[in-house]
Amino acid sequence: MSETDYAQFEGKTSADRTVMQVLYALHTVAWASMGSLALIALVINYVKRADELDAIYASHHNYMIATFWWTVLWLVVTGPLWLLLFLPGAIAYTIIGLWYLYRCLRGWLRFNDGRPPF
Repeated sequence: MSETDYAQFEGKTSADRTVMQVLYALHTVAWASMGSLALIALVINYVKRADELDAIYASHHNYMIATFWWTVLWLVVTGPLWLLLFLPGAIAYTIIGLWYLYRCLRGWLRFNDGRPPF
């Protein structure tokens, strides 16, 4: 049975923390850019997750990715409500936007505490 070489695992640096903080910030303010900042953050989430060895960081990348795709799904599903009248579509999109904001802030706060997002 071979032993694990713990020297191969690098500790997290302040730059790694900063990248995660920036990703959460991009997701959180994505509404101001009509989602384009969220797309940029999503691409970076996928790239960083592929090389991530730390379970906490990987879970936060997965959390942000899942939050993005669930939001897109619900925006598409509720999109036809805009055809009925303005109000049902606006209500649905407001609820989805608040849910997205909640998920981003909750994940960000839990990351700051060094905990997984769930």
